[in-house]
Amino acid sequence: MPEAFDVTVIGAGPGGYVAAIRAAQVGLKTAIIEKDKDLGGTCLLRGCIPTKELLHAAHVYDLVNDPTEFGVSVEGFKLHFDKVMARKNKVVSKLSKGVDFLMRKNKITVFKGAGRFEGKGRVTVRDSAGHTREIPTKNVIIATGSAPRLLPGLEIKAPRIVTSDELLDFDHVPKSMIVLGAGAVGVEFASVFKRFSADVTIIEMLDRFVPIEDEEISAELQRAFRRRGIGSLVGTRFESAKVNEGGVEVTYTGPDGKRGTISAETLLVAVGRRPYTDGLGLENTKCEVDRGFIKVDKYMRAAEPNVYAIGDVVATPLLAHVASKEGCLAAEHIAGRDPHPINYDHVPNCTYCEPEIGSVGLTESKAKERGYQVKVGKFPFSALGKAMILGETEGFVKVVTDAKYDEVLGVHIIGPHATDLLAEACVAMGLEATAEELGHIMHAHPTLSEAVMEAAEATHGMATSI
Repeated sequence: MPEAFDVTVIGAGPGGYVAAIRAAQVGLKTAIIEKDKDLGGTCLLRGCIPTKELLHAAHVYDLVNDPTEFGVSVEGFKLHFDKVMARKNKVVSKLSKGVDFLMRKNKITVFKGAGRFEGKGRVTVRDSAGHTREIPTKNVIIATGSAPRLLPGLEIKAPRIVTSDELLDFDHVPKSMIVLGAGAVGVEFASVFKRFSADVTIIEMLDRFVPIEDEEISAELQRAFRRRGIGSLVGTRFESAKVNEGGVEVTYTGPDGKRGTISAETLLVAVGRRPYTDGLGLENTKCEVDRGFIKVDKYMRAAEPNVYAIGDVVATPLLAHVASKEGCLAAEHIAGRDPHPINYDHVPNCTYCEPEIGSVGLTESKAKERGYQVKVGKFPFSALGKAMILGETEGFVKVVTDAKYDEVLGVHIIGPHATDLLAEACVAMGLEATAEELGHIMHAHPTLSEAVMEAAEATHGMATSI
């Protein structure tokens, strides 16, 4: 039996490969197991990265489609969707090879195959040829991620009924699309394919888009999508989908209780994701599971001794950057480094639709639910010089503060480059900044970041540009 690894990570997504790197950095002999032929996990291969590549291509296409406001005339332009997808694949491949390089650089042993618990302290990996070997290890970090969730009675029937996985391999732009679900995945793909000239309608069971965001952000996004011609059926329950020769027909029940139907070439099912623990052998451990999620403590430890779980298999926000930080936390705890647990109130949320959404901290309603006396400051991008220069004046920045101590409780942004602007809000909240302090910090002019400063000033009625 070869010498045991100090830690073996099952899953090489942004949680797993970052956990493995951090474990190696703190001196642990590390292995990682991945059943996919490439490293990088859902985020890199079938999620964050390819989706954002399509979003950027759609932005470029949209800009070329109507550049006259900027004094530019473009004739004879055409969308070459095959080249869009080829560039997407090129970016994904390059980044995946980068993960391979990082494994070699940090002397992490990579096992290709499916990892499984066979009993206390026993982990095996089964490769694509069916060969199984045991991996001697002192600790295990489970980082197997998630998979698209389907509704009861729905089956994948590409190209008519698909999840984001299948849609990312399309070789054409559907003429029409129904998007089931108005969370981040749903509104991002709706944004992409509408800009690629598809006729898009979103069906959402709840009464608003992006329901985890602040209510005012949701309302602004719905207005923006309406202006772009994206249809919406909110407060609407999906009943069934029937594939026919021309596409798919969806039956739904509206908020008034009446049934209706809508047809399109493609139905995208974007109703969330489920933790992926299929075939992992958790039944051979003491790990406790709730609704498919592995229960962990504040250091990501599961009930089974020396087993940790991170990322989408635990009931924390299903976001790549959360998984990465949880991976670092688990690795450092295994190494005895006494790391600080994660403050999940400070998790940044980013949605890359058009306009973008970025948020961190408590929404106004959540802050009130926790008993805070709330003060709010808002600043519209329409009053900002840089936004006018870009021709992107939709949206606003909203700062939510505690009226008693002026502490920033949450920052919510919808508008140009919202996902990049969010970083300073994360730093401010991490340092327990007050709105006064955030507003007094000098911001360069003309920049989009001035909107954050002005919104902070607006909590005291001191914004200078409106």
